[in-house]
Amino acid sequence: MRTPDQASFAVSPKPHDDEIDVFGLSHPGNVRAENQDHFLLATIHKRVQIIQTNLSPQAQLPMEDERLAFVAMVADGVGGAEGGEEASATALETAMHYLARSTECYYRADGTDEQFINALQAAAMLSHQAVLAKSREVAEGRMMATTLTLWMGVWPWFYLLQVGDSRYYLYRKGSLTQVSRDQTIAQDLLDQGVFTRTMAQRSQYSNVLSSALGGEAALPVITRMRADWNNIHLLCTDGLTKHVSDERIAEVLGSMHSAKEGCEQLLRDALADGGTDNVSIIIGRAVPRKQE
Repeated sequence: MRTPDQASFAVSPKPHDDEIDVFGLSHPGNVRAENQDHFLLATIHKRVQIIQTNLSPQAQLPMEDERLAFVAMVADGVGGAEGGEEASATALETAMHYLARSTECYYRADGTDEQFINALQAAAMLSHQAVLAKSREVAEGRMMATTLTLWMGVWPWFYLLQVGDSRYYLYRKGSLTQVSRDQTIAQDLLDQGVFTRTMAQRSQYSNVLSSALGGEAALPVITRMRADWNNIHLLCTDGLTKHVSDERIAEVLGSMHSAKEGCEQLLRDALADGGTDNVSIIIGRAVPRKQE
């Protein structure tokens, strides 16, 4: 597990549900007839349901629907139209089912809880096994695989789980950082010093995954970071980053008025530059309530 942001600072209040500005979209692009991408936005709640009481209506009862965690996922399928679409959908469904059942972890999680981190690893590996099983079921054993980039906020931390090359960017105070690492053969060769960055970008291996759910190797990486009200989060498939530069992404995130506006602008940019692949984008941030 990587922990790139270990700065010690006071924990600010957790955003209320109406202080979360988040939006996601997915588009087949200009060239492909089908969309093999899938995305998901979800919250996991602790629910208290009052069955019967003679307390006064003014009684101070616990919150009925407290948010325990926020989840965002994107997945980019590999393996032909039906195979890729099945793989990405299966990965998201399996991961979400497992995380929703792991409620004990959220009650106990304190940012260093090994059980919680193990749950994220387990979600990835169960998704990997589910994609392999789906391949045997619907693709007669032909290879079908998918990326998975999963963001989970459990205040005051957030966690990134990544397999493949769908990216997670963090934008904060005018600076854009690609936190995820592309799990491609070209990136592996760059890290080993065999390729220069220019060679890696131009290489035929830049889109060949070295790790994928359902592939020969699935190597999930978990990154833990401190939550901050100044953060803007972006998850995307490579249909965006093939056509839109990091500089342009930073410009859009820094000037947008809403997550929906930012997603729609980045999609327009990707399509205007060619839109040669499916495009999925999620943007999320916390926006304080206006003081009355």
